[in-house]
Amino acid sequence: MPFLQLKNLHKTYPDGTHAVRGIDLDVQEGEFIVLLGPSGCGKTTTLRMIAGLEMPTDGQITLAKKEITHHPASKRDIGFVFQFYALYPHMTVHQNIAFPLENLGQCKQEMQTTLLRVSKSLGIEHLLDRHPGQLSGGDQQRVSLARAMVRQPDIYLMDEPLGTLDADHRLALREFIRSQQLALGVTAIYVTHDQEEAMSLADRIVVMESGHIRQIGTPSEIYHYPADLFVANFVGSPGMNLIEGKISSQEQGLFKASSAEIAIPSLAYTGPLTLGIRPEFIYPTDKGISARVSIIEYHGSHHDIHLDTPMGNLTMRTPLSVTLSPKDNIQIAFKQNEIRLFAPKTGHAIL
Repeated sequence: MPFLQLKNLHKTYPDGTHAVRGIDLDVQEGEFIVLLGPSGCGKTTTLRMIAGLEMPTDGQITLAKKEITHHPASKRDIGFVFQFYALYPHMTVHQNIAFPLENLGQCKQEMQTTLLRVSKSLGIEHLLDRHPGQLSGGDQQRVSLARAMVRQPDIYLMDEPLGTLDADHRLALREFIRSQQLALGVTAIYVTHDQEEAMSLADRIVVMESGHIRQIGTPSEIYHYPADLFVANFVGSPGMNLIEGKISSQEQGLFKASSAEIAIPSLAYTGPLTLGIRPEFIYPTDKGISARVSIIEYHGSHHDIHLDTPMGNLTMRTPLSVTLSPKDNIQIAFKQNEIRLFAPKTGHAIL
């Protein structure tokens, strides 16, 4: 049985907003799951229902073989890390971390041992006598993590915990969160709209949109094999190039878009299609599809080249060794085994 199971989970608010629409999710013990999606997709509402901070309108939540759907938050063995720290400003760091242990009635000696062990693992033992207002944002979030960790809960829930931090602190704390989760072997559900965070942290990613789950998979599966046009466009920076066209020859495997033809794997399909290709799988060639360079973006390790083509505007990602200039006329080709095809009416992947 899954360690955490959501079955047909719904949340409708009194104003009629249907925030979560019948989602199903099985999480195994020790997994790091990331809920990824744009603002308003239902990911935070889902997390809050797991935590007991929101009650589902319908459906069932099971955690560690216990049905907890309508249990209050205080009756769930959950550690919650908020985006905005939620520390008590009048308490010291020591008092903030100790607070959940005091509520559990833990003896002082055991409490002190636990508190010191966790604070050392987070590198904040030198901050125990300070107040939250004296700490940087990164240190405040470490204290928030420590407060969640001291209880040794069944599961950790994190709602965009790095959202308010600068880039350096975000990277350092992201690495720390993942290393601690792996070291402890705990189960974690993490909410973010940041794709880089999702890709670097997750064992599996749950892509959400408009209250629905669009795809569940490993970071590689989500990136290379998007289930539909939404995932193809949302995941990746920039998203997948999407080209409208149709199969012009099933026997030869040709996709026609405007005046251009692209070789694709043979497919028993006729009619309109949308072809998807990631920018890094388009490359310059001696003989291919005509393109004109419009803009070149430098990204340190690579260039993103914006192209005008008969099929529309495309983005090609090249290593720095490829030298091009705006207004250059070039020929491009697609890496065939990285081409993805989608049915335009449903948006679902067919290749």
